[in-house]
Amino acid sequence: MTKTTHEVSLDGWPDRVRWLLATCLGLGLAPLAPGSFGALLGIPIYVAIVVGTPATAHTWLIGVALLISCWVTIWLAPWAERYWQRKDSGNFVTDEVAGFLMTVLLFRVPSVWATVVWAYTVTRIIDVLKVPPAKRLEHLPAGWGVVADDLLGSVYAAALLHGLASWFPAWFQWG
Repeated sequence: MTKTTHEVSLDGWPDRVRWLLATCLGLGLAPLAPGSFGALLGIPIYVAIVVGTPATAHTWLIGVALLISCWVTIWLAPWAERYWQRKDSGNFVTDEVAGFLMTVLLFRVPSVWATVVWAYTVTRIIDVLKVPPAKRLEHLPAGWGVVADDLLGSVYAAALLHGLASWFPAWFQWG
């Protein structure tokens, strides 16, 4: 694992750790929909929080996980741009984890699995659609542009999910 197809080297363990983080343990290397695969890493983070901690700590812990995910994205963005030789490469997917975590921070139902399925699905659809002005946020400098469009998309996703849950509550009462 010393060279990529871009002929940029992974020099030593710091670059290998950055690569593992940036690709969400390799999930971002999926040949189709790498962002959707990368976002999957948010699911065990969320489930571990809601299953393994008291309910009173869920919001706070999800918020901390979201902040860490955003920080990692912003911190890694310059490295990822050099490594993949393009801004916001499809393989750089930590922002997708931040997007999922933002959605579950803003929208949860009592069923962990209903929350996961609905939040993941709607967040990914909204992210792919890039509902305005999300696309414009990509132009923010450094890693801010990488993560900001995902966070705004997650606000849209959570709002849509709140509407759906109030109009069709039975859809969210399973699992």
